[in-house]
Amino acid sequence: MSESTAADAPRRALKELVKRRLLRHFAAALVGGAPQRRYLLELGFPGTRIFLGYDAVDNAHFARGTLAAARAGRPPFFLASCRFVPQKNLLGLLEAYARYRRLAGDAAWDLVILGDGALAPELEARRARLGLVASVHLPGFRQYDELPSWYGRASAFVLPSTSEPWGLVVNEAMASGLPVLVSRRCGCAVDLVAEGRNGFTFDPHDVVGLAILLHRLAHGGLDLAAMGAASRAIVARWGVERFAQGLAGALAAAAGAPPRRPDAIARGLLAGLVRP
Repeated sequence: MSESTAADAPRRALKELVKRRLLRHFAAALVGGAPQRRYLLELGFPGTRIFLGYDAVDNAHFARGTLAAARAGRPPFFLASCRFVPQKNLLGLLEAYARYRRLAGDAAWDLVILGDGALAPELEARRARLGLVASVHLPGFRQYDELPSWYGRASAFVLPSTSEPWGLVVNEAMASGLPVLVSRRCGCAVDLVAEGRNGFTFDPHDVVGLAILLHRLAHGGLDLAAMGAASRAIVARWGVERFAQGLAGALAAAAGAPPRRPDAIARGLLAGLVRP
């Protein structure tokens, strides 16, 4: 099972060679979506033995939970939810959001960032330096059962990561009926974001571009309800049912393949990987 893509991290020839050697001894694979499949193909894995659906959430859990948190009559806000670590690019999000507020003026939406982590003190300091304490809210980490109510109150979701194999929070937001803004470095972007239909993708290093997208989504006259409905329709094809179908297909392919005994080199590589 894999959610890795070629763009997750710098790829070094020797490590990729080791992966190719080890992958010869696997009969089937279950991966997230198109970029993950493409990476395995680049590593020489047979396309007929790659199945999709690895990255899924309980769509019904989020759909049910958002019904109790109607957005009608509530001030609109952008929502982000992630660990506070550098690759999530939250400092970049704050910079983009500050530019957005200058564009939107008094009509600007607030920003809520759920989560916690080592970057929290720096995030709070940057929020203060940018003069965003009143408009950027940091409620902290929230448990799984609490998340649907936050998605239900939000008006749009944003994930600005500079590196993200998939991004299951995007599944959660879409199952909750939200339009989404997703970094192109997120592995889910290709399969889950239909440009202009349920959201937009962006370069996570382009602060100005993200600010413009925030403004376009909030104040560009878009039908956000229709975009949220499109999100639900798209992610419905990537739920636990698809995971089950993909896993069943991978198991059947593996069961029908001839046994493959690892050679001495592969045994040595595997021993090195599992050594404490």
